[in-house]
Formats: sequence, C-alpha cells, structure tokens
Amino acid sequence: MQKKFQITFWGGVGAVTGANFLVETEKTRFLVDCGLLQGVQDAYLENQRPFPYDVKSIDHLFVTHAHMDHIGRICKLVKDGFKGTIFSTPETKELANVMLEDAIRVMDTKSKEVMLGPKEKPLYGMEDLSRALSCWKVIPYHNKHRINDEIEVLLKDAGHILGSSMYEFTYDGKKLVFTGDSGNSPTPLLRDTELITDADYLVVDSVYGDRNHEDKNERDEKFKQIVLETIQAGGALIIPAFSIERTQVILYELNNLVEDKKIPSVSVFLDSPLGKKVTDIYARTSRDFNSGVQAEIKGGDNIFSFPKLSITHGFRESQNILNTPNPKIIIAGSGMSTGGRVVWHEQHFLPDPKTTLLLMGYQAVGTLGRQIQERPKEVMINGSPVPVRARIEMISGYSAHKDSDALVELVENTSKTVKKVFVVMGEPKASTFLVQRLRDELSVDAVYPEANKPYNL
Repeated sequence: MQKKFQITFWGGVGAVTGANFLVETEKTRFLVDCGLLQGVQDAYLENQRPFPYDVKSIDHLFVTHAHMDHIGRICKLVKDGFKGTIFSTPETKELANVMLEDAIRVMDTKSKEVMLGPKEKPLYGMEDLSRALSCWKVIPYHNKHRINDEIEVLLKDAGHILGSSMYEFTYDGKKLVFTGDSGNSPTPLLRDTELITDADYLVVDSVYGDRNHEDKNERDEKFKQIVLETIQAGGALIIPAFSIERTQVILYELNNLVEDKKIPSVSVFLDSPLGKKVTDIYARTSRDFNSGVQAEIKGGDNIFSFPKLSITHGFRESQNILNTPNPKIIIAGSGMSTGGRVVWHEQHFLPDPKTTLLLMGYQAVGTLGRQIQERPKEVMINGSPVPVRARIEMISGYSAHKDSDALVELVENTSKTVKKVFVVMGEPKASTFLVQRLRDELSVDAVYPEANKPYNL
C-alpha cells in the first residue's frame, strides 16, 4: 500500500509572491516557506487572514531564503500557534533576522499613522520574532539531515541570494525538490546554482518563465553606458534596489568601474539603512562568493567600498542628498518602489529630464515600480501627481532569478528521473508559458498547480 505523500500549494500560485507550500506524509506535516503576498490589491487583508491549515499541527518549516515573499509571515505563523522547528542555512537565518526586524519597524510606524486607520495593525511584533528565532535551527549546505525516522533533507546552493537553498527531501524512496528561487547564474558575486539530477518531483520557480535576460556582457556594457551617459548629461542616476543581493551587486559593479577608470568618480549614495546592514552581512560571509570574487578579496580589495561612496543614516541625511550637485548616483530601497527612501527621491527627481531612473529587477503588477516601467506621463506619489520626464531604463540581466532558457536547462538536468514538475512563483502567463515549454521541449509532465488543491506524489 502506498504511503501518504502529498503537497498543497497554499501560496505562490497565481502570483510571484506569497510562497507557502504544505507537504504531508504518514507522520509529518511540514511547510516550505511562509512569505508575504506583495504587490497585489488587498495584499494587507490577505496577509492578515488566518492560515488555511491547523498551524499547531505543523511540525517543521523549511526556509529557502530571506526575501520577504518567502519569510514575511513566519512571525505570524509563530504568533498563531506554530511550535515546531524552523530550518535554514546560517546565512538565511541572519538575513531573516534583520529583514523581519525592519518589517516590524515599518509596520509599527504604519500602525501609528492616523490616516491608515486601525485596520493597519501590525501582523506581528518583536516578541513573535524572538520566539521564531528561538526555535530556528541551521543546516549547512551539503549536510544530510535526518528530520525524523521518515524524512531526510539535503540543502544545495540555489545561487539566488546569500544563503539561498534548494531543498531535497527524501521520503519512502522518493525525492521531492524545491528550488526556492533559483539564481541567475553566473552572477557577479555568488556561486552558480547547483545541479538537480535525480528528482522524482520538482517544484520550480518561474518569475521569468516566459522571457530571457540580456547576455551577461551586454548587461554589463549597458550598465556602464547608462552610468556614463547620466554623468555626461549632468544628471542624477536613481536606482531602486532590493536590500539583499541587488544592492551588493550594484556596489560591486560600481567599485569595479571606478577602480578600472571606466567611469569618472562621482558622488554615490547608499541611501538604505537596511541595505547597509545586509551589505555588512555579505562582507563577513564571503565563503558563499564565487572563486573570482574570493580571489579579489584575498588580494585586498574591499569590494563594497570606493572613493566618494557615502552611507546615509537618518532621514535628514537622505534629504540632504538633494544639496549635493549633480552628477550623482543614488541607490535606495525598495526595489519595486513600494516604500522606503527611493519613493521620496522619485518624487523629487522624476520631473527632471536629466535624471535617469534605472530599474534592475522584476517589478510586480500593482507596484509603483511597475507603473514607472510602463513610462507614463505622470504617476501618483504620496497622493500627488508627479510628472515623469526622467529617462526610464531597464536591465533585466542583473535579476537574481533564472530566465526561461535557464529554467528549462535546470529541469532538463533531471528530466530522466522526474515524474512531475510543479511550476509556481510566477505571474500566470509566465508560469503557463514555462509549463508548455517543459512539455514540448523535454516531454516532462509539467503542471501549473491549482491553489489549495492537494496533489498526491
């Protein structure tokens, strides 16, 4: 008689965000990721809803990486009664701590803004984070870990952000693999995504399932040209940047351009307190970097620092950036312009035709970043219309996500063993496009799963 082995997709289907997958065996119920739904209408209300399963019955939570769409409801899970064990790499735990602390600070600020009303109460608080960290255990890459007498788990490097993991669960002779978010290898900083070769069941991400990035050389050249052209025009280059990975990659690339004298040395501002905290974690965790970057560091290069780089702290320092003459470069959060200091800069600089606003990653539907990406004549910021006269540029090649061809290649490596591929974590058109490619090109059983429906493995 076949043992119970099933998966239910409670999040991460029909949207890029909100990862939350439940796996059930004969004796064990565990989750992979517990993230926020972001960038969609009524996201706040959806995130406030009770979990659709019995939280107290969950034995474990496995965290693939520290982006908020994968960790943002962990503290709510604990608040609602989860008493199991949380597992991740050491790097993910450290990053998650600073990310969740920042989220709590932001939620607390919003809850005190009268305009938002009482419905905007925080999802959780510092005491919930403390409880989550107290039951959080770390597993290094490549160490087989027996969860109980049923299940063994192995973590592989996903190459997405620092500490990002793919989880290989072995149960009753079957191997179930979650890619989390697989990285856009080769990346400027991190090691390549490791191979998956013997999965029976595969849950794969699909943010860019329907399109490809620029060639890496084209990407680097385009970045250099945008920087140069903005400097030559005497303008400001505004880069909305995610605090994890994107900020560090931008600093690393600018460091190389300045050191190699490929661009003039101009004022560069890292206007992101969270980005600074994350960069400090990256700087002391170089073991996860690729061999080339490790060699640079051993040779004495401080890869995240260069002349005329300033780190701002308080909001007054952020506002004072306006007083620094152009040309200048401002790197600020958030990456999709959903909040943070970049929104303030966009309000001030978008009307200036000498400004370049450079989008360097995916912009979710419903975000200000997505609106700007479509180059409208004006956008609403903080309740006021703002003319968009700035130059809007996009470079997808610095995305931390694999593109369509790379995702097909990832699945191809295990196509001889895989019985079913579940395509998740993408907009529906991206996910369904990738499903069709996998069926047509690899002849694998690929599906775009229904939300809340259990699938037997």
